[in-house]
Amino acid sequence: MQATAYTYDAGTRSGSVLLDDGTPVPFDAPAFDAGGLRLLRPGQRVRIEVAAPDETDGAGAGAGAGETPRITLVTLQTF
Repeated sequence: MQATAYTYDAGTRSGSVLLDDGTPVPFDAPAFDAGGLRLLRPGQRVRIEVAAPDETDGAGAGAGAGETPRITLVTLQTF
C-alpha cells in the first residue's frame, strides 16, 4: 500500500503517514526500523505494510473494522 510521509520524529523513530484518502495513520519505531530507512521527510512517497485484520498484538477483543490499521513496515516507494 502507498502513502505519503506526514510526520517523523528522529528521536523516537516514529511518526505518521497520510493514506491516499487523507487518513493519518501512525507508525512506531519497529515499523520504521523494518524498512531499513535512516531518515524520513514529510512529503516523501512511502510504501507501507499493515498487519492483517486477524493478527492480534495483545489488544484482545474489540479490534474491529473501524480501528486504525497497524503499520508494520515503512520504506520508500520505488518505481
